[in-house]
Amino acid sequence: MEVKEACDTKTSWSPMSGEIHSTPSDHVGKKRKQDPAPEPVTRIAEDDEEEEEEEGEMMLDHHKDLEEPSNKRVKPVVKSNSLTGVITPGKMTALSRIGQSISRSISFRTDARPLPPALMRARASGSSFPRRRNNQCWSDTVENHDLTAKEIKRQEVIYELTQGERQLIDDLSLVKKVYYEPMRKLEILSENELGQIFGTLDSLIPLHEDLLSRLERLRGSEKTVGEVGPTLLNWFPCLDAYITYCCNQVGAKALLDLKKQEKRVEHFLRLCQESSFSRKLDLWNFLDLPRSRLVKYPLLLREIQKCTPPEHPDEDSLPDALELIQDIVSEVNKKTGEAECQFYKRGLNYLENSQRLTEIDQSRFIYCHGELKNNKGQRLHVFLFEMALVLTKPSEDRDGGEFFNVYRQPLPNALINLEEIPDGEAGGSSTFRGAFSGGNDKVKNCFRVSSRGRSKANPYSLQANDSFSKQQWITCLRQAIVQSRDRTAHTGRPQLSLHPDPALCPMAGLSLSSDTDMADHTSR
Repeated sequence: MEVKEACDTKTSWSPMSGEIHSTPSDHVGKKRKQDPAPEPVTRIAEDDEEEEEEEGEMMLDHHKDLEEPSNKRVKPVVKSNSLTGVITPGKMTALSRIGQSISRSISFRTDARPLPPALMRARASGSSFPRRRNNQCWSDTVENHDLTAKEIKRQEVIYELTQGERQLIDDLSLVKKVYYEPMRKLEILSENELGQIFGTLDSLIPLHEDLLSRLERLRGSEKTVGEVGPTLLNWFPCLDAYITYCCNQVGAKALLDLKKQEKRVEHFLRLCQESSFSRKLDLWNFLDLPRSRLVKYPLLLREIQKCTPPEHPDEDSLPDALELIQDIVSEVNKKTGEAECQFYKRGLNYLENSQRLTEIDQSRFIYCHGELKNNKGQRLHVFLFEMALVLTKPSEDRDGGEFFNVYRQPLPNALINLEEIPDGEAGGSSTFRGAFSGGNDKVKNCFRVSSRGRSKANPYSLQANDSFSKQQWITCLRQAIVQSRDRTAHTGRPQLSLHPDPALCPMAGLSLSSDTDMADHTSR
Protein backbone atom coordinates (compact mmCIF):
# COMPACT_ATOMS: atom_id res chain seq x y z
CA MET A 1 0.00 0.00 0.00
CA GLU A 2 1.53 3.28 -1.07
CA VAL A 3 0.80 6.44 0.82
CA LYS A 4 2.44 9.43 -0.81
CA GLU A 5 1.91 13.11 -0.64
CA ALA A 6 1.04 14.61 -4.00
CA CYS A 7 2.91 17.69 -5.05
CA ASP A 8 3.64 18.61 -8.64
CA THR A 9 5.43 21.84 -8.00
CA LYS A 10 8.91 21.46 -6.53
CA THR A 11 9.98 25.08 -6.71
CA SER A 12 11.21 26.83 -3.59
CA TRP A 13 10.95 30.59 -3.33
CA SER A 14 12.76 33.30 -1.41
CA PRO A 15 12.90 37.10 -1.48
CA MET A 16 16.22 38.84 -1.71
CA SER A 17 18.53 38.43 1.24
CA GLY A 18 18.61 41.02 3.96
CA GLU A 19 14.91 41.85 4.08
CA ILE A 20 13.15 41.49 7.39
CA HIS A 21 10.05 39.36 7.04
CA SER A 22 8.43 38.22 10.23
CA THR A 23 5.39 36.68 8.54
CA PRO A 24 5.32 33.11 9.86
CA SER A 25 5.67 30.25 7.41
CA ASP A 26 3.37 27.92 9.24
CA HIS A 27 -0.40 28.13 9.19
CA VAL A 28 -2.27 31.00 10.73
CA GLY A 29 -5.11 29.28 12.44
CA LYS A 30 -8.75 29.58 13.20
CA LYS A 31 -10.67 32.22 15.15
CA ARG A 32 -12.26 31.35 18.46
CA LYS A 33 -15.28 33.16 19.82
CA GLN A 34 -15.91 34.17 23.40
CA ASP A 35 -19.17 33.73 25.22
CA PRO A 36 -20.61 36.27 25.88
CA ALA A 37 -19.49 37.49 22.50
CA PRO A 38 -16.44 39.71 22.88
CA GLU A 39 -14.13 40.32 19.95
CA PRO A 40 -13.01 37.01 18.39
CA VAL A 41 -9.63 35.67 19.41
CA THR A 42 -7.17 34.73 16.71
CA ARG A 43 -5.78 31.26 17.22
CA ILE A 44 -2.26 31.08 15.91
CA ALA A 45 -2.18 27.32 15.60
CA GLU A 46 -1.40 24.65 13.04
CA ASP A 47 -4.69 23.62 11.47
CA ASP A 48 -3.32 20.71 9.49
CA GLU A 49 -2.02 19.10 12.66
CA GLU A 50 -5.44 19.49 14.34
CA GLU A 51 -7.22 18.02 11.33
CA GLU A 52 -4.86 15.05 11.30
CA GLU A 53 -5.45 14.47 15.02
CA GLU A 54 -9.22 14.56 14.46
CA GLU A 55 -8.93 12.02 11.65
CA GLY A 56 -6.88 9.77 13.93
CA GLU A 57 -9.56 10.09 16.63
CA MET A 58 -12.32 9.19 14.18
CA MET A 59 -10.45 6.10 13.03
CA LEU A 60 -9.81 5.04 16.62
CA ASP A 61 -13.44 5.58 17.65
CA HIS A 62 -14.55 3.50 14.70
CA HIS A 63 -12.45 0.57 15.91
CA LYS A 64 -13.74 0.93 19.45
CA ASP A 65 -17.33 0.59 18.30
CA LEU A 66 -16.66 -2.83 16.82
CA GLU A 67 -17.60 -5.85 18.92
CA GLU A 68 -14.87 -8.25 19.96
CA PRO A 69 -13.96 -10.76 18.82
CA SER A 70 -14.77 -9.70 15.26
CA ASN A 71 -14.02 -11.63 12.11
CA LYS A 72 -15.19 -8.83 9.89
CA ARG A 73 -12.46 -7.58 7.58
CA VAL A 74 -11.78 -3.89 7.88
CA LYS A 75 -10.86 -2.09 4.72
CA PRO A 76 -7.81 0.10 5.36
CA VAL A 77 -8.32 3.80 4.95
CA VAL A 78 -5.85 5.48 2.64
CA LYS A 79 -5.70 9.18 3.17
CA SER A 80 -3.13 11.66 1.88
CA ASN A 81 -3.10 15.07 3.48
CA SER A 82 -0.93 17.90 2.29
CA LEU A 83 1.15 19.39 5.05
CA THR A 84 2.45 22.20 2.87
CA GLY A 85 1.87 25.63 4.35
CA VAL A 86 -0.14 28.24 2.49
CA ILE A 87 2.52 30.91 2.09
CA THR A 88 2.65 34.04 0.02
CA PRO A 89 5.61 33.34 -2.31
CA GLY A 90 6.81 36.92 -2.33
CA LYS A 91 7.22 36.81 1.44
CA MET A 92 8.93 33.44 1.71
CA THR A 93 12.31 33.44 3.37
CA ALA A 94 15.02 30.81 3.46
CA LEU A 95 13.56 29.51 6.74
CA SER A 96 10.13 29.19 5.16
CA ARG A 97 11.51 27.62 2.01
CA ILE A 98 13.28 24.90 3.99
CA GLY A 99 10.11 24.23 5.95
CA GLN A 100 8.08 23.94 2.77
CA SER A 101 10.68 21.72 1.15
CA ILE A 102 10.58 19.45 4.17
CA SER A 103 6.79 19.30 4.09
CA ARG A 104 6.59 18.58 0.39
CA SER A 105 9.09 15.75 0.52
CA ILE A 106 7.26 13.72 3.16
CA SER A 107 6.76 10.26 1.76
CA PHE A 108 6.58 6.87 3.41
CA ARG A 109 5.79 3.32 2.41
CA THR A 110 3.77 0.80 4.35
CA ASP A 111 2.77 -2.74 3.51
CA ALA A 112 1.36 -3.53 6.93
CA ARG A 113 -2.27 -4.52 7.40
CA PRO A 114 -4.51 -2.54 9.77
CA LEU A 115 -4.14 -3.51 13.40
CA PRO A 116 -6.96 -5.47 15.11
CA PRO A 117 -9.31 -3.32 17.21
CA ALA A 118 -8.15 -4.78 20.53
CA LEU A 119 -4.49 -4.28 19.74
CA MET A 120 -5.08 -0.74 18.59
CA ARG A 121 -6.89 0.14 21.81
CA ALA A 122 -4.18 -1.35 23.99
CA ARG A 123 -1.49 0.51 22.08
CA ALA A 124 -3.28 3.83 22.35
CA SER A 125 -3.99 3.53 26.07
CA GLY A 126 -0.47 2.37 26.81
CA SER A 127 1.14 5.45 25.25
CA SER A 128 2.41 8.05 27.68
CA PHE A 129 1.84 10.81 25.13
CA PRO A 130 -1.63 12.24 24.42
CA ARG A 131 -3.16 11.66 21.01
CA ARG A 132 -5.12 14.90 21.08
CA ARG A 133 -3.90 18.32 22.04
CA ASN A 134 -5.68 20.37 24.67
CA ASN A 135 -6.73 23.41 22.67
CA GLN A 136 -8.76 25.17 25.32
CA CYS A 137 -8.80 28.96 25.57
CA TRP A 138 -7.83 31.08 28.56
CA SER A 139 -11.52 31.81 29.24
CA ASP A 140 -12.09 28.06 29.64
CA THR A 141 -9.70 28.03 32.61
CA VAL A 142 -11.43 30.74 34.66
CA GLU A 143 -14.92 30.76 36.13
CA ASN A 144 -15.51 34.47 36.72
CA HIS A 145 -13.81 37.62 35.55
CA ASP A 146 -14.70 41.29 35.06
CA LEU A 147 -12.36 42.06 32.16
CA THR A 148 -13.18 43.99 29.02
CA ALA A 149 -13.38 42.23 25.66
CA LYS A 150 -10.01 43.69 24.64
CA GLU A 151 -8.31 42.54 27.84
CA ILE A 152 -9.85 39.08 27.45
CA LYS A 153 -8.36 38.86 23.99
CA ARG A 154 -4.97 39.92 25.37
CA GLN A 155 -5.12 37.18 28.02
CA GLU A 156 -6.07 34.66 25.34
CA VAL A 157 -3.00 35.45 23.22
CA ILE A 158 -0.66 35.35 26.24
CA TYR A 159 -2.21 32.03 27.24
CA GLU A 160 -1.70 30.71 23.73
CA LEU A 161 1.94 31.80 23.89
CA THR A 162 2.32 29.84 27.14
CA GLN A 163 0.52 26.76 25.83
CA GLY A 164 2.59 26.83 22.66
CA GLU A 165 5.77 26.64 24.72
CA ARG A 166 4.39 23.71 26.71
CA GLN A 167 3.41 21.81 23.57
CA LEU A 168 6.76 22.46 21.91
CA ILE A 169 8.60 21.12 24.97
CA ASP A 170 6.39 17.99 24.93
CA ASP A 171 7.08 17.42 21.24
CA LEU A 172 10.84 17.93 21.49
CA SER A 173 10.96 15.60 24.49
CA LEU A 174 8.99 13.06 22.46
CA VAL A 175 11.50 13.28 19.60
CA LYS A 176 14.35 12.65 22.02
CA LYS A 177 12.65 9.76 23.83
CA VAL A 178 10.94 8.00 20.92
CA TYR A 179 13.24 8.69 17.97
CA TYR A 180 16.74 9.72 18.99
CA GLU A 181 17.41 7.41 21.95
CA PRO A 182 15.98 4.19 20.40
CA MET A 183 17.83 4.82 17.13
CA ARG A 184 21.05 5.25 19.09
CA LYS A 185 20.54 2.21 21.34
CA LEU A 186 19.48 -0.03 18.46
CA GLU A 187 22.32 1.37 16.33
CA ILE A 188 19.90 2.11 13.50
CA LEU A 189 22.07 5.13 12.72
CA SER A 190 25.60 5.94 13.79
CA GLU A 191 26.37 8.59 16.40
CA ASN A 192 27.71 10.86 13.68
CA GLU A 193 24.59 10.44 11.51
CA LEU A 194 22.29 11.08 14.47
CA GLY A 195 24.27 14.21 15.31
CA GLN A 196 23.86 15.51 11.76
CA ILE A 197 20.13 14.75 11.56
CA PHE A 198 19.00 15.95 14.99
CA GLY A 199 21.55 18.75 15.24
CA THR A 200 21.33 20.85 18.42
CA LEU A 201 17.68 20.00 19.07
CA ASP A 202 18.44 18.67 22.56
CA SER A 203 19.77 22.07 23.65
CA LEU A 204 16.49 23.78 22.69
CA ILE A 205 14.42 21.96 25.34
CA PRO A 206 15.86 23.75 28.42
CA LEU A 207 15.69 27.01 26.46
CA HIS A 208 11.91 26.80 26.10
CA GLU A 209 11.47 25.32 29.57
CA ASP A 210 13.03 28.52 30.88
CA LEU A 211 10.51 30.71 29.03
CA LEU A 212 7.61 28.53 30.14
CA SER A 213 8.59 28.84 33.80
CA ARG A 214 8.93 32.61 33.44
CA LEU A 215 5.49 32.93 31.84
CA GLU A 216 3.84 30.74 34.48
CA ARG A 217 5.33 32.87 37.25
CA LEU A 218 3.66 35.93 35.71
CA ARG A 219 0.16 34.51 36.21
CA GLY A 220 -1.62 36.03 39.18
CA SER A 221 -4.15 34.50 41.55
CA GLU A 222 -6.94 35.21 39.05
CA LYS A 223 -4.93 33.50 36.29
CA THR A 224 -4.27 36.78 34.51
CA VAL A 225 -0.93 38.12 33.29
CA GLY A 226 -0.17 41.80 33.75
CA GLU A 227 3.16 42.79 32.23
CA VAL A 228 4.77 40.36 29.76
CA GLY A 229 6.99 42.66 27.65
CA PRO A 230 10.08 42.80 29.93
CA THR A 231 10.11 39.00 30.28
CA LEU A 232 10.11 38.48 26.50
CA LEU A 233 12.62 41.28 25.97
CA ASN A 234 14.98 39.58 28.41
CA TRP A 235 14.49 36.07 26.98
CA PHE A 236 14.52 36.63 23.20
CA PRO A 237 18.34 36.95 22.91
CA CYS A 238 18.52 33.25 23.87
CA LEU A 239 17.05 32.47 20.43
CA ASP A 240 20.44 33.04 18.81
CA ALA A 241 20.83 29.30 19.42
CA TYR A 242 18.45 28.80 16.50
CA ILE A 243 21.10 29.94 14.02
CA THR A 244 23.02 26.70 14.43
CA TYR A 245 19.91 24.53 14.44
CA CYS A 246 18.27 26.05 11.34
CA CYS A 247 21.50 26.21 9.34
CA ASN A 248 21.89 22.47 9.90
CA GLN A 249 18.43 21.59 8.56
CA VAL A 250 19.19 21.54 4.82
CA GLY A 251 22.04 19.04 5.12
CA ALA A 252 20.21 17.11 7.85
CA LYS A 253 17.18 16.55 5.64
CA ALA A 254 19.32 15.42 2.71
CA LEU A 255 21.04 12.86 4.95
CA LEU A 256 17.79 11.53 6.39
CA ASP A 257 16.25 11.20 2.92
CA LEU A 258 19.29 9.15 1.96
CA LYS A 259 19.16 6.94 5.07
CA LYS A 260 15.40 6.35 4.63
CA GLN A 261 16.26 4.27 1.59
CA GLU A 262 17.73 1.70 3.96
CA LYS A 263 15.10 -0.86 4.91
CA ARG A 264 15.86 -0.85 8.63
CA VAL A 265 15.59 2.94 8.94
CA GLU A 266 12.45 3.08 6.82
CA HIS A 267 10.81 0.33 8.88
CA PHE A 268 11.57 2.06 12.19
CA LEU A 269 10.25 5.44 11.02
CA ARG A 270 7.12 3.81 9.58
CA LEU A 271 6.33 2.08 12.87
CA CYS A 272 6.76 5.37 14.72
CA GLN A 273 4.48 7.20 12.34
CA GLU A 274 1.79 4.53 12.63
CA SER A 275 1.87 4.77 16.44
CA SER A 276 -0.62 6.93 18.31
CA PHE A 277 1.96 9.24 19.88
CA SER A 278 3.07 10.59 16.48
CA ARG A 279 -0.35 12.07 15.64
CA LYS A 280 0.31 10.78 12.10
CA LEU A 281 3.23 13.19 11.71
CA ASP A 282 6.53 12.36 10.04
CA LEU A 283 9.81 12.72 11.91
CA TRP A 284 10.66 15.80 9.88
CA ASN A 285 7.44 17.46 11.00
CA PHE A 286 8.71 17.20 14.55
CA LEU A 287 12.22 18.36 13.68
CA ASP A 288 10.76 21.38 11.87
CA LEU A 289 8.68 22.51 14.88
CA PRO A 290 11.40 24.77 16.35
CA ARG A 291 11.68 26.69 13.08
CA SER A 292 7.90 27.05 12.94
CA ARG A 293 7.85 28.29 16.52
CA LEU A 294 10.59 30.84 15.89
CA VAL A 295 8.79 32.59 13.03
CA LYS A 296 5.53 32.59 15.04
CA TYR A 297 6.84 34.82 17.86
CA PRO A 298 6.53 38.13 15.91
CA LEU A 299 2.91 37.34 15.06
CA LEU A 300 2.06 36.54 18.67
CA LEU A 301 3.72 39.73 19.86
CA ARG A 302 1.80 41.84 17.36
CA GLU A 303 -1.44 40.33 18.61
CA ILE A 304 -0.53 41.09 22.23
CA GLN A 305 0.48 44.63 21.30
CA LYS A 306 -2.77 45.14 19.38
CA CYS A 307 -4.78 44.18 22.48
CA THR A 308 -2.72 46.23 24.94
CA PRO A 309 -4.58 49.40 25.99
CA PRO A 310 -2.86 52.80 26.19
CA GLU A 311 -0.92 53.59 29.38
CA HIS A 312 -0.48 49.87 30.06
CA PRO A 313 2.92 48.94 31.61
CA ASP A 314 3.66 46.91 28.43
CA GLU A 315 3.17 49.91 26.15
CA ASP A 316 6.89 50.76 26.08
CA SER A 317 8.47 47.30 26.27
CA LEU A 318 6.38 45.44 23.67
CA PRO A 319 7.58 47.51 20.66
CA ASP A 320 11.18 46.94 21.74
CA ALA A 321 10.57 43.21 22.15
CA LEU A 322 8.91 43.03 18.71
CA GLU A 323 11.81 44.82 17.05
CA LEU A 324 14.26 42.50 18.78
CA ILE A 325 12.54 39.27 17.71
CA GLN A 326 12.21 40.54 14.13
CA ASP A 327 15.95 41.21 14.05
CA ILE A 328 16.66 37.74 15.41
CA VAL A 329 14.38 36.04 12.87
CA SER A 330 15.98 38.09 10.09
CA GLU A 331 19.48 37.09 11.21
CA VAL A 332 18.55 33.41 11.50
CA ASN A 333 16.99 33.60 8.04
CA LYS A 334 20.09 35.24 6.58
CA LYS A 335 22.44 32.63 8.03
CA THR A 336 20.09 29.82 6.96
CA GLY A 337 20.02 31.19 3.41
CA GLU A 338 23.80 31.28 3.32
CA ALA A 339 24.02 27.70 4.59
CA GLU A 340 21.47 26.57 2.00
CA CYS A 341 23.42 28.31 -0.78
CA GLN A 342 26.70 26.70 0.28
CA PHE A 343 25.04 23.28 0.49
CA TYR A 344 23.77 23.40 -3.09
CA LYS A 345 26.97 24.93 -4.44
CA ARG A 346 28.87 21.96 -3.02
CA GLY A 347 26.47 19.66 -4.87
CA LEU A 348 27.22 21.15 -8.32
CA ASN A 349 29.25 18.91 -10.64
CA TYR A 350 30.95 20.91 -13.42
CA LEU A 351 31.44 19.01 -16.66
CA GLU A 352 33.70 21.71 -18.14
CA ASN A 353 36.03 24.24 -16.53
CA SER A 354 34.36 27.05 -18.49
CA GLN A 355 31.18 26.46 -16.44
CA ARG A 356 32.91 27.56 -13.23
CA LEU A 357 31.84 31.19 -12.99
CA THR A 358 33.13 33.52 -10.30
CA GLU A 359 29.53 34.72 -9.96
CA ILE A 360 28.55 31.30 -8.62
CA ASP A 361 31.38 31.23 -6.09
CA GLN A 362 30.55 34.74 -4.89
CA SER A 363 26.81 34.08 -4.45
CA ARG A 364 25.69 34.11 -0.81
CA PHE A 365 22.05 33.04 -1.12
CA ILE A 366 19.47 31.52 -3.49
CA TYR A 367 16.48 33.43 -4.83
CA CYS A 368 14.70 30.22 -5.83
CA HIS A 369 15.31 26.76 -7.23
CA GLY A 370 13.15 24.00 -8.64
CA GLU A 371 12.20 21.84 -11.58
CA LEU A 372 11.73 23.21 -15.11
CA LYS A 373 11.60 21.61 -18.58
CA ASN A 374 13.74 22.66 -21.50
CA ASN A 375 12.60 22.72 -25.13
CA LYS A 376 13.62 19.07 -25.54
CA GLY A 377 11.27 17.97 -22.81
CA GLN A 378 14.13 17.21 -20.40
CA ARG A 379 13.54 17.88 -16.72
CA LEU A 380 16.13 20.20 -15.25
CA HIS A 381 16.73 21.45 -11.72
CA VAL A 382 17.40 25.17 -12.04
CA PHE A 383 19.12 27.29 -9.37
CA LEU A 384 18.80 31.06 -9.35
CA PHE A 385 21.74 32.03 -7.14
CA GLU A 386 22.38 35.58 -5.98
CA MET A 387 24.60 36.30 -9.00
CA ALA A 388 24.08 33.46 -11.51
CA LEU A 389 21.45 31.20 -13.10
CA VAL A 390 22.55 27.55 -13.23
CA LEU A 391 20.72 24.78 -15.10
CA THR A 392 21.47 21.25 -13.89
CA LYS A 393 20.47 17.62 -14.34
CA PRO A 394 20.00 15.83 -11.00
CA SER A 395 21.84 12.55 -10.54
CA GLU A 396 22.77 10.10 -7.78
CA ASP A 397 26.10 8.73 -6.66
CA ARG A 398 26.78 5.12 -5.74
CA ASP A 399 25.52 5.65 -2.20
CA GLY A 400 22.25 7.18 -3.38
CA GLY A 401 23.27 10.76 -2.57
CA GLU A 402 22.03 13.48 -4.90
CA PHE A 403 24.24 15.85 -6.88
CA PHE A 404 23.63 18.16 -9.84
CA ASN A 405 25.45 17.97 -13.18
CA VAL A 406 25.72 21.49 -14.58
CA TYR A 407 23.86 21.62 -17.90
CA ARG A 408 25.24 23.93 -20.61
CA GLN A 409 26.70 27.29 -19.67
CA PRO A 410 25.53 29.15 -16.52
CA LEU A 411 24.39 32.75 -17.01
CA PRO A 412 25.54 35.69 -14.84
CA ASN A 413 22.41 37.48 -13.63
CA ALA A 414 23.70 40.90 -14.69
CA LEU A 415 23.86 39.70 -18.32
CA ILE A 416 20.51 37.89 -18.49
CA ASN A 417 17.81 38.98 -20.91
CA LEU A 418 14.38 37.70 -19.87
CA GLU A 419 11.50 37.11 -22.25
CA GLU A 420 8.03 35.79 -21.51
CA ILE A 421 6.35 33.48 -24.02
CA PRO A 422 2.60 34.09 -23.78
CA ASP A 423 0.37 31.04 -23.44
CA GLY A 424 -1.12 29.88 -26.70
CA GLU A 425 1.59 31.42 -28.86
CA ALA A 426 3.13 29.17 -31.49
CA GLY A 427 6.69 29.18 -30.26
CA GLY A 428 9.61 28.32 -32.49
CA SER A 429 10.33 24.97 -34.10
CA SER A 430 8.26 21.80 -34.09
CA THR A 431 10.62 20.34 -31.48
CA PHE A 432 9.89 23.27 -29.19
CA ARG A 433 6.15 22.91 -29.65
CA GLY A 434 6.18 19.13 -29.28
CA ALA A 435 8.17 19.13 -26.05
CA PHE A 436 6.18 21.89 -24.38
CA SER A 437 2.68 21.18 -25.63
CA GLY A 438 2.51 17.43 -26.06
CA GLY A 439 2.35 17.62 -29.84
CA ASN A 440 -0.04 20.59 -30.07
CA ASP A 441 0.85 23.88 -31.75
CA LYS A 442 0.39 25.90 -28.55
CA VAL A 443 2.77 26.36 -25.65
CA LYS A 444 1.97 27.10 -22.00
CA ASN A 445 3.86 28.44 -18.96
CA CYS A 446 7.07 29.14 -20.88
CA PHE A 447 9.73 31.83 -20.76
CA ARG A 448 13.17 32.34 -22.29
CA VAL A 449 16.49 33.51 -20.87
CA SER A 450 19.57 34.45 -22.87
CA SER A 451 22.93 36.14 -22.35
CA ARG A 452 23.55 39.72 -23.38
CA GLY A 453 27.27 39.41 -23.90
CA ARG A 454 28.50 35.82 -23.96
CA SER A 455 28.04 34.04 -27.29
CA LYS A 456 28.80 30.64 -25.72
CA ALA A 457 25.52 30.69 -23.82
CA ASN A 458 22.62 29.89 -26.14
CA PRO A 459 19.10 31.07 -25.33
CA TYR A 460 17.30 28.68 -22.96
CA SER A 461 13.56 28.18 -23.39
CA LEU A 462 12.07 26.81 -20.18
CA GLN A 463 8.64 25.62 -19.08
CA ALA A 464 7.26 25.77 -15.54
CA ASN A 465 4.79 23.28 -14.05
CA ASP A 466 1.94 25.81 -14.01
CA SER A 467 1.17 29.50 -14.51
CA PHE A 468 1.72 30.28 -10.83
CA SER A 469 5.22 28.77 -10.89
CA LYS A 470 6.00 30.60 -14.12
CA GLN A 471 5.10 33.98 -12.64
CA GLN A 472 7.21 33.28 -9.56
CA TRP A 473 10.21 32.41 -11.70
CA ILE A 474 9.75 35.59 -13.73
CA THR A 475 9.40 37.68 -10.56
CA CYS A 476 12.54 36.21 -9.00
CA LEU A 477 14.50 36.51 -12.25
CA ARG A 478 13.59 40.16 -12.65
CA GLN A 479 14.57 40.86 -9.05
CA ALA A 480 17.88 39.01 -9.44
CA ILE A 481 18.71 40.82 -12.70
CA VAL A 482 17.98 44.27 -11.27
CA GLN A 483 19.94 43.58 -8.09
CA SER A 484 22.94 42.25 -10.04
CA ARG A 485 22.97 45.18 -12.46
CA ASP A 486 22.73 47.66 -9.59
CA ARG A 487 25.64 45.92 -7.89
CA THR A 488 27.64 46.03 -11.13
CA ALA A 489 26.90 49.73 -11.59
CA HIS A 490 28.08 50.54 -8.06
CA THR A 491 31.32 48.59 -8.42
CA GLY A 492 32.07 50.35 -11.71
CA ARG A 493 32.66 47.12 -13.63
CA PRO A 494 31.37 46.89 -17.19
CA GLN A 495 28.11 45.00 -17.54
CA LEU A 496 29.11 43.40 -20.86
CA SER A 497 32.09 41.20 -21.59
CA LEU A 498 35.03 42.54 -23.59
CA HIS A 499 33.80 40.89 -26.78
CA PRO A 500 30.00 41.10 -26.86
CA ASP A 501 28.05 39.18 -29.44
CA PRO A 502 26.53 41.81 -31.82
CA ALA A 503 23.62 39.49 -32.58
CA LEU A 504 22.47 39.69 -28.96
CA CYS A 505 22.64 43.48 -28.61
CA PRO A 506 18.97 44.06 -29.63
CA MET A 507 17.92 42.00 -26.60
CA ALA A 508 19.82 44.16 -24.09
CA GLY A 509 16.73 45.68 -22.48
CA LEU A 510 15.14 44.04 -19.44
CA SER A 511 11.57 43.46 -20.52
CA LEU A 512 8.98 40.73 -20.78
CA SER A 513 8.47 41.10 -24.51
CA SER A 514 6.19 38.92 -26.60
CA ASP A 515 7.37 40.39 -29.88
CA THR A 516 7.22 37.75 -32.64
CA ASP A 517 10.45 38.87 -34.25
CA MET A 518 12.26 38.48 -30.93
CA ALA A 519 10.85 34.98 -30.49
CA ASP A 520 11.92 33.98 -33.99
CA HIS A 521 15.39 35.39 -33.42
CA THR A 522 16.05 33.61 -30.12
CA SER A 523 14.66 30.27 -31.25
CA ARG A 524 17.21 29.87 -34.05
